[in-house]
Amino acid sequence: MLEKLERELMLLSRHQVLARRERDPERLERSAYLLLCRIDTQGPMSIGQLADAFGLDTSTVNRQTAALLRCGLAERVADPGGGMARKLRITGEGGRRLAEDREFNRSCLARVVADWSPEEVRELAEVLVRLNRSAEALEDRLWPRAEESEDPGADCRLPVARPAPRVP
Repeated sequence: MLEKLERELMLLSRHQVLARRERDPERLERSAYLLLCRIDTQGPMSIGQLADAFGLDTSTVNRQTAALLRCGLAERVADPGGGMARKLRITGEGGRRLAEDREFNRSCLARVVADWSPEEVRELAEVLVRLNRSAEALEDRLWPRAEESEDPGADCRLPVARPAPRVP
């Protein structure tokens, strides 16, 4: 069963890569999209916070965020909490481009699941949330979700981490 799961996830990522290639040049690069999504969900973040969130070296995140700054998609601001580190905040242009990419992604998804029932789409979304949360829990890198901040009582709860079974 894991072979089938691995293959299907590989194919899913392949479809996303192909869709990005076919998109117009105004679309965000993958790293820009991911960074902007995280900042959009969590609020202004320092390079160190972003590096921790993605499990990347700060030099890698520094290069990626420098590209965001050069393109006018993000700006450096003082820490709203009064800390020493400057934080990155999405600019109006960055917010506009992120919204356009999200809408494009959603319209592509809508075409893919056009003949699915709403229940099937909901079930897939729930299983993907569970899969992602399990991976996040293993890495101890939880991705904040907008629905959680808006409604703390939502049905989106982290799975309880279970210790790996001991092999004799």
